[in-house]
Amino acid sequence: MYGFSFDRASSVQDAAAKAAKGGQLLAGGQTLLASMKQRLASPETLVDLSGIADLKGICKDGNAMVVGAMTRHQEVATNKELIATIAGLARLAGGIGDRQVRAMGTIGGSVANNDPAACYPSAVLGLGATIKTNQREIAADKFFQGLFTTALEPGEMILSIRFPIPKASAYAKFKQPASRYALLGVFVAQTDSGVRVAVTGGGNGVVRHAGLEAALSKTFSPSAVDGVVVSASDFTSDLHASAEYRAQLLKVQTKRAVHQALGNA
Repeated sequence: MYGFSFDRASSVQDAAAKAAKGGQLLAGGQTLLASMKQRLASPETLVDLSGIADLKGICKDGNAMVVGAMTRHQEVATNKELIATIAGLARLAGGIGDRQVRAMGTIGGSVANNDPAACYPSAVLGLGATIKTNQREIAADKFFQGLFTTALEPGEMILSIRFPIPKASAYAKFKQPASRYALLGVFVAQTDSGVRVAVTGGGNGVVRHAGLEAALSKTFSPSAVDGVVVSASDFTSDLHASAEYRAQLLKVQTKRAVHQALGNA
């Protein structure tokens, strides 16, 4: 790890000002600090966001749940109101990493990082959430732009994420056993305007699957998945799984997610 200076932001405005001067924002540090230890990243200044109360917490706002960017995974997983309204999101958070990761990692940090196998991006995209930053609001469909890439501009920071409350939701993840990232994960949300299906772990970033959405919008049942054609060309192969395996796994995990969303364990 290279040498760096450490600064703690006292407010959103203070953090934005420090970021504008080249400071690297530090949320939970579950990715950034590991990258620094491996000398894959070498920021000169870290700007800690943990002291900003405005970035923390979960609340209901109309027909949506708003989650602050600095809310830890464990808080998302155990929040009673979130469990009652968006069960899929709470369950997703409870399956991230291990207890240490869930105690430190934040939803804002994960979404901003946009790891292609991270869990939260699938919930954000699957629920059609809105990302609120210190500059604007960004729809989920326009936020994720590929491998570790988002619509965030330099110095722009996530303040909160607004999740519309669906009729039903669920997340089914097939874990890579060592990292516990998604070898393939599927978030399914049944909404008034139809079903949204977001897939993570399959390639260069989180994506929606139009075929599965169309089939499940007609009939929201696991059997509706059977007739959907899933092409292996939409997935990547690596040392953990082939594209063909991931294509088959998508249908399996989607069925599991729908099964959960219908109230089955």
